[in-house]
Amino acid sequence: MTKHHNMVCIIILLWTAIACTPKTKNISLETYQVTLPIQTDTSYVSEYVGEIRSIQNVEIRSRLNGYLEQVLVDEGEEVNGGQVLFTVNSSVYQQQLQSAKAALASVTAELKSTELELTNIRSLHTKNIASDTELELAIAKLEGLKAKIKESEVAVELAQLMLSFTKIKAPFDGIINRIPNKKGSLIEEGTLLTSISNNDDMFVYFNVSERDYLDYVMDTKNKQAQEVSLLLANDKMYSYKGRIETVEGEIDPSTGNIAFRARFANPGHILKHGGTGKILWSNVLQNALLIPQKSTFDRQENVCVFVVDADSTVRVRNIVPQVRLPRLFAVSSGLSPQDKIIFEGVQLVKEGDKIIPKMISFLDGLNQ
Repeated sequence: MTKHHNMVCIIILLWTAIACTPKTKNISLETYQVTLPIQTDTSYVSEYVGEIRSIQNVEIRSRLNGYLEQVLVDEGEEVNGGQVLFTVNSSVYQQQLQSAKAALASVTAELKSTELELTNIRSLHTKNIASDTELELAIAKLEGLKAKIKESEVAVELAQLMLSFTKIKAPFDGIINRIPNKKGSLIEEGTLLTSISNNDDMFVYFNVSERDYLDYVMDTKNKQAQEVSLLLANDKMYSYKGRIETVEGEIDPSTGNIAFRARFANPGHILKHGGTGKILWSNVLQNALLIPQKSTFDRQENVCVFVVDADSTVRVRNIVPQVRLPRLFAVSSGLSPQDKIIFEGVQLVKEGDKIIPKMISFLDGLNQ
């Protein structure tokens, strides 16, 4: 065997030895920031869509037929209760009143004549000149005329009432809205003439979830009406605070919501019936368990976090958020204040990974 051949054999043996040598597994652990939840009292603001309504808003309709004779107000005008707003042609109703009064006068005169006649018959009856039948007929005639007097008086009152309907008056102090019919229009009983709104105070109705409703009514420390704010449609805050006055009597089964009503002062009449806004309702959570939103992720419709156990192994934990706050979650269940959770980078780890935990305060982390 030649020297060259021996050298080739040595090289082959060396390569075979290297290839057959077991490789050592080199695991490099990643460092992740971890944090602890904090438990503290905190406040949050809930937003609800609100519908603005006048405390009084009624339609004013004609109560009879006729021509609209006068329109004495303009749209948007402030009026006083009892002020005449419209008049309807009254000639027919004046004639009806005169006719009813004349009928009453006629019956009244006939009644007086019958009373005199009855007096004479009574006198003749005592002298046995008039019979019992004549006396009874005279008394019956008088009673019949008395009934006619009452009937005629009712007719007069009804005619006066109908005549009063020709003057349509404001039922309360308020602001006149749209006037669809103008002077000279032929109107019928029930025709809409306008509507009037009392805007001194305003109601705002908003729907609240069943859970928020129960929190409200079961809060033993706040049995009085709560203060709320109103964000207007132009994204400006209304100057005056409102107070929750009442809650409707049933929960809507189709939505799971219940309607609340708040009252707002409206001295400048800025708020109008039919407007919209957002109710801002501040609430306090006592001993709330807070975690960063960036520490959470969604899995199969659950909100989860990665909890780091005692040997630095990552475990998935389902949690139940109570309230979403700016950059934070208040957690109602699933975590304790002693649980270490991965602060940031939850998309880079998975169940069972080992990490090098680096403890930080998540409040400091949020400010980084």
